[in-house]
Amino acid sequence: MSEKTLNDIAKSIVANGRGILAADESTGTITKRLASIDVESTEDNRRAYRELLFTTTGAGEFVSGVILYDETIRQSSADGKPFPTLLNEQNIIPGIKVDTGAKDLVGHAGEKITDGLDGLRDRVEEYHQLGARFAKWRAVINIADGIPSRLCIEANAHALARYAALCQEGGLVPIVEPEVIMDGAHDMARCREVTTAVHYETFNQLYKHGVQLDGILLKPNMIIPGNKSGSEATPEEVADATVATFLESVPAAVPGIVFLSGGQTETQATANLNAMNARHANLPWKLSFSYGRALQQSALKAWRGKADQLAQAQQAYLHRARCNSAACNGKYDSDLEAG
Repeated sequence: MSEKTLNDIAKSIVANGRGILAADESTGTITKRLASIDVESTEDNRRAYRELLFTTTGAGEFVSGVILYDETIRQSSADGKPFPTLLNEQNIIPGIKVDTGAKDLVGHAGEKITDGLDGLRDRVEEYHQLGARFAKWRAVINIADGIPSRLCIEANAHALARYAALCQEGGLVPIVEPEVIMDGAHDMARCREVTTAVHYETFNQLYKHGVQLDGILLKPNMIIPGNKSGSEATPEEVADATVATFLESVPAAVPGIVFLSGGQTETQATANLNAMNARHANLPWKLSFSYGRALQQSALKAWRGKADQLAQAQQAYLHRARCNSAACNGKYDSDLEAG
C-alpha cells in the first residue's frame, strides 16, 4: 500500500471532529466489565454488547474508527453481517489490536514489556483481509521510585517501532501507544519528564525502522498527576502542560494525536481534551480521542444485559461520542453535557 494511502487513512480518522472507539478489550478485560453489571461473559453476550455499540444510529458522525479485538473482528451481527462490514456501512473504519499484552520485564521489578511481535507479519495480512485498515499496540510505562529504567523505555520503543513498520508494510496504519500510567504518587512535572523521554526514544526508534510518520497516529497519555499524588489538575493545567510537552516531543509530520483516557472519568477525559483544543490553535497535528471506558461506561451501565435497555444504552454511548466530538473542536461545555 502506498504511503499516500496510509496518510489518507490516518488523516481521515482525525478529520471533522471525529475520533476512535476503543472496543479492543481482551476476553479477560471484557469479562471484568460485564461482571460489573452482573452479566456472564459468554461469546454471545460479548458479541451482543459490541453489536449494541456498532449499530448505534448516528455514531458515525462522531466516531471515525473502532479498534476491535481478535474475537470481535471475526464476529457478525445477529442478522449475519460481519462487524467490519457493519462499521464500513456507517463510514467507520475498522481497526485491530495486534499486541498480546504487557508482561513482566525480566529482572526489572514493576516494569513491563509488550509481547506480540512473533508472527505479526502474517497476522497483519490476515487482519487486512478481514477488513482492518489500522492497528494498535500498547506499551506500558510505570512511574515509581527508580523507574522507568532506560532499558524499559528503549525496549518498549523498539517493539513499537518494529510493530509500526510491519503494519505499514501490510497496509495498516499503526496507532503507536506509549502509555505512561497515571497510577502512582508522582506529580505533573514527573509525568511530563517521563512522557518526554518516552516520546524521544519512540520517535528515534520509528525513524531508525523507516516508519513513515505521516502514516501513523500517536495514542498517548495526557500530562496528569498520579492518582496517589493527592493533587488534582484543572483541565486548563492539563491542557497547557500536555500541549507544551507534545510540541517539544512529537514531530509535526504526525497527522493526529488520539488521546487515551487512562483512568480519568468520562467527563474529565472530555473536559481535558476540550481545553487543549479551546486554548491552543494552529497546532501541527489534530487532537482527538481514542477512548474505551470514557465512551462506554455509561452505555454499559444502562444496558445491564437487558434487551429492553438497548435504546437507552445506545443513547448513552451516542451522547458521550457527541461530547467528545465537540471537545475535538473546543466546543464542549456543561450545556452540552446536560443535554
